[in-house]
Amino acid sequence: MPRISAQTFTQYLPILTWAKAYNRDTASSDILAAVIVTIMLIPQSLAYALLAGLPAEMGLYASILPLVAYAIFGTSRALAVGPVAVVSLMTAAAIGNLGLSDPAQIALAAGTLAFISGVLLLVLGVLRLGFLANFLSHPVIAGFITASGVLIAASQLKHIFGIEAHGHTLIMVIGSLFENLSHTSFITLVIGTGATAFLFWVRKGLKPRLLAAGLKPRLADVLAKAGPVGAVAVTTLVTWLFGLQNTGVKIVGEVPTGLPPLTMPSLSPDLWNQLFLSAVLISIIGFVESVSVAQTLAAKKRQRIQPDQELIGLGASNVAAAVSGGYPVTGGFARSVVNFDAGAETPAAGAFTAIGIGIAALLLTPLLFFLPKATLAATIIVAVLGLVDFSILKKTWGYSKVDFAAVFATIALTLGFGVELGVSAGVLISIGLHLYKTSRPHVAEVGLVPGTHHFRNIKRHKVDTQPHLITLRVDESLYFANARFLEDYVLGRVTCDEPIEHVVLMFPAVNEVDMSALETLEELNRRLSEMGIKMHLSEVKGPVMDRLQRSHFLDELTGRVFQSQYDAWQALARPQTPAPDTSETDAA
Repeated sequence: MPRISAQTFTQYLPILTWAKAYNRDTASSDILAAVIVTIMLIPQSLAYALLAGLPAEMGLYASILPLVAYAIFGTSRALAVGPVAVVSLMTAAAIGNLGLSDPAQIALAAGTLAFISGVLLLVLGVLRLGFLANFLSHPVIAGFITASGVLIAASQLKHIFGIEAHGHTLIMVIGSLFENLSHTSFITLVIGTGATAFLFWVRKGLKPRLLAAGLKPRLADVLAKAGPVGAVAVTTLVTWLFGLQNTGVKIVGEVPTGLPPLTMPSLSPDLWNQLFLSAVLISIIGFVESVSVAQTLAAKKRQRIQPDQELIGLGASNVAAAVSGGYPVTGGFARSVVNFDAGAETPAAGAFTAIGIGIAALLLTPLLFFLPKATLAATIIVAVLGLVDFSILKKTWGYSKVDFAAVFATIALTLGFGVELGVSAGVLISIGLHLYKTSRPHVAEVGLVPGTHHFRNIKRHKVDTQPHLITLRVDESLYFANARFLEDYVLGRVTCDEPIEHVVLMFPAVNEVDMSALETLEELNRRLSEMGIKMHLSEVKGPVMDRLQRSHFLDELTGRVFQSQYDAWQALARPQTPAPDTSETDAA
């Protein structure tokens, strides 16, 4: 049997690397960060579970074992894994499509969704396919998250007003809200708007006030992060004292006490077929969001993450959620930043957070019985509005109209037709944008900058050219989607009255020539030869040349392959005939 090396264990179990240097100081930093994140995560977990259309306790369950799994398999020192707003919304959409009404079946479907997502992520990680996420462009992701934030905030207004509303698109949600607005619960509205205003103030104004009062920065930060817990405690206490649940204020109700149960996902092929596409989309969005946050935070400490191993870490976390009563999870932006700012040094901070959430699930859940759903809705609204960034429209409009169209389409489709169609369109638009941009590679006709060995675009610089010699610089790798464009461009350029004898294709930016492009080059060489024009190449990169040498193309090439464009110029250019001296004639 082949032996498994220690390096392989370390590659797939990053905990073996950072655990070697773990000490008391590191543990102290991780525990403090865990305390702060736990305070933030308890109300968020409850709120996001309700957003997903699930019992509140499933949010707590999804914040225990998945965090331990990521601590073992993840590579980010600061990423905080758990329920997040966008994935919760996507989970609600996926389960809503099933038309289930039995709470047990809904919970089973949520766990199965997490399991399918986890398996997909694990497979991608083992096959080292993390690069596939690069096909989802940043502008499209930004547009999708912005639209999702608006949709989530709108969907929570029903809890703020204390009315019934439904719908998976912005138009449906707003229409439903207006239809039921006359049934608004005044007391619920006071609680919801009060909690929302308080949380917005806590986010912006509490910490400066505490610092001005003389508190130390670390303590002020902890108290500011505890704002949502304060809102939960006060509104729960007020509801209990005055019996507001009897006046129409909707409360969370009984939350089971205890650690997460051992659960198993469904193995029904029909359910898997119904959930598979949703699981794929959740996996993609979750991975992209998580890796973006992890890379940003790692760069601040000059650390690196391994995207492929992150797939395994997130996959293990979702499988852990599936077997412990949870639902799909990923790395959250807000709590990861809090984790980082609080001084987390290793992924162990996540494991300590899991312990904190476990203690809460054991001891604190009875205290949540009278928690108003309006307070949790306020928590979600304040959290997701921080994700909304319509400035991406202005940025892309000024920079690239194509990217603007992609962002606008993603936002419009998500708001108008729902999350799943929006993210599906985002994926297709990202791939379509890549194909569109690379299918029309930039090709520049260049000439020699006088007195140098440099060649520049004749439309941008004053350069020397010769009528019988054309040099075209190709600024993109050549593959099946763009090779024909290059052929048409070259043939269009040489179809003129100029006495063209040589065409040099300059390849400094060409990193790949696939089989389709090779056949196109062969055809272009043949057609130019029929026109009495020789085709040459210059500045071909080594790997590209290695591939070309394994074909018959170089044997059939009518011209030469030059190491540099200046070599081509010296070999093919003709001496310039000096202009006649007419100074005496002019003087006469």
